[in-house]
Amino acid sequence: MNALQQRIVAFDVTLYYLCFGTCRLPVMPIISRLISKLGDGVFYLVTGLLVAWLELENGVNFLLAGLFVFAIELPVYIFLKRAIKRDRPCDRFADVIPQITPSDKFSLPSGHAAAAFVFASVLSYYYPSLMLPAYTLASLIALARVFLGVHYPTDILAGAALGLISAIIGLNLIELF
Repeated sequence: MNALQQRIVAFDVTLYYLCFGTCRLPVMPIISRLISKLGDGVFYLVTGLLVAWLELENGVNFLLAGLFVFAIELPVYIFLKRAIKRDRPCDRFADVIPQITPSDKFSLPSGHAAAAFVFASVLSYYYPSLMLPAYTLASLIALARVFLGVHYPTDILAGAALGLISAIIGLNLIELF
């Protein structure tokens, strides 16, 4: 590892401890768990189905676009997770006790961040007035994963980038057809 990479890792770990340290406030683990739970996937599917059912103009297109973009993001996420194999902070540092049990062994990229940013991007595309709350919620879901001790900040940045890039590719492909 060269000097620049070492500095990036050191900064990432320092930022991680700063974020994870806020989780020691009594209310933070509870709030972080609730926010993180929104990123488990059920919320996106239920929201997509409700919008498709209730919103006649763009609801079905929103649902189908979301499914299409998730179909792009998910295999890339799985490939990256298996190829990179970065240990989670809770598995690397003895003083980190995770506030949740992670769904898999590796941390980079954050699947919760990727999915949250896919959802926010597709929602914002079809409903631009919801852009600010959508990306705010996506950011909170991503940050909650750091607060819970299962991701480094760069994991969530990589996940957010994966979600945004997947959405750009998917939505542009949809526009072609």
